[in-house]
Amino acid sequence: MKLGNRAVVLGGSIAGMCAAGVAADYFDEVLVVERDDLPEDAEHRRGVPQSKHPHFLLNSGRRALDHIFPGFEDALIDAGALHMMPSQAAAHCEGAGWIPRGESTMSMVYSSRLLIERTLRARMAGVRNIGVEEGVSVLGLEFAGEPRDDGRVTGVWVAGGEDGGHRLIEADLVIDALGRGSAVADWLAKAGWPEVPVQSLDAGVTYSSRWYQKPTDLPEHWWWAQMSVMPTANTAPHPIEHDFLCQIFPIEHDRVLVTMGSWGHPMPREEDDFLDSVHKVRAPAFGRAVDLCEPISKVFVTKSTGNRRRRYDRLDNPPAGLIVTGDAICAFNPFYAQGMSSAGKSALLLERKLMQATAIDRHFTAEFFADQRGLLDDIWTLALARDQGYENAKGTELPPRWRQQLAYRGAWPIFNHISATTREDKAVEEHFTAVFNLEESVTEMVKSPRVLLGFLWYGVKRLLHRTTLPMGFDAQMDPPSEIWSDGSPRPGGRAQVIGKQAGTQATTSGADDPNLAVQA
Repeated sequence: MKLGNRAVVLGGSIAGMCAAGVAADYFDEVLVVERDDLPEDAEHRRGVPQSKHPHFLLNSGRRALDHIFPGFEDALIDAGALHMMPSQAAAHCEGAGWIPRGESTMSMVYSSRLLIERTLRARMAGVRNIGVEEGVSVLGLEFAGEPRDDGRVTGVWVAGGEDGGHRLIEADLVIDALGRGSAVADWLAKAGWPEVPVQSLDAGVTYSSRWYQKPTDLPEHWWWAQMSVMPTANTAPHPIEHDFLCQIFPIEHDRVLVTMGSWGHPMPREEDDFLDSVHKVRAPAFGRAVDLCEPISKVFVTKSTGNRRRRYDRLDNPPAGLIVTGDAICAFNPFYAQGMSSAGKSALLLERKLMQATAIDRHFTAEFFADQRGLLDDIWTLALARDQGYENAKGTELPPRWRQQLAYRGAWPIFNHISATTREDKAVEEHFTAVFNLEESVTEMVKSPRVLLGFLWYGVKRLLHRTTLPMGFDAQMDPPSEIWSDGSPRPGGRAQVIGKQAGTQATTSGADDPNLAVQA
């Protein structure tokens, strides 16, 4: 059933493309307006500063994008993305040291944000009634009716693009996917709607990344595809780099993104400082691995990482003809890899609401925001759980000081205990994997008697030194490659790609140029 002539999507990033994909079945035309000129090849652009840093596409996000644009995941892997099991593909240092390598139910697709967006744009280009206008600035909204009664959004004022000047694009539905900097809430307030309440929590997370080409011949001790080093739980005096969360993150074409991030510490911006910090990370293998790689970019730094949520669901009478998605409604600390998957899940919600709708009226808008609230609540709770524990955190969602101190002291030990339990308790591992992938709420997990029993029982085994697997291996050494099964190690080989082989070349023109993807 068609619900109107035209839907206009503000912003052509992942949230905007997902929304356009589901709207295409319900409107004669879907127009995506994007401020940037979209590159045909793998290049960074101003509107997606996060593209220079690692991106995890969680299982819920992968399924959502593949549902909206069938064949997306296969196309992404064909273009060079790597589908792997992190428990075997990653060398992971947490708590006591390197954790044992083993099997789990979790798998992940590794690639750059550039490749994800380019693959998604290619799938969207195959939808006949979706059009894209590039180089378009959104100036404001057009309204009809009274804000307290029958007010609605009827179009978008823009400038630039193919037609050049200032003009109105009429629309039956406007979808705000303009990201953190969206001005839509301000435009609503100027038109007479109440101000949209905003929740925030910024823990001062900053991170630095640099792109590298892996060596052609990997040494024997480099069996892993990904390396992660978690912050120390040690409260004794130590170098600030021991507080860093560090990643060597594999992407297409045998490249890696080397990233270091922290809560409240200054992060390196210059190449010499970056290399100096790399060698102060608490696991020396991290720096040794970086030394073997060839840098192919400058150092990129991001500080725009605060959690920020616009509560459209709290408006008594939200305008008809407008929905908000992606970072425009809820932006998370990017450390937690929730943004793309949250946008995909919101798009699936929009699809369900459009399927049930008979008109794009204020009831449709209110019901969408109400249902979206439930979807975002769980993810918001996860994002705030760790960030609220830092003294430097600011925002509306700061807890009382005693809770803040408790969260700070307990965050990493609790995480390490949960992580260790998952390695020996399959039931707990399945729940944790579902929470990590935004398929189950953390509230559901911690209310499960089976999960609570699993945490308790593992704690008892740990106290009695009766755990099946070692707690960890010396962080000063190279990570061990043995794969543990049934409490015993066996020789392990290099990390394997699931299904399709690593190194598959992208078919898009220019994708084989190793420097193209890292142009500033």
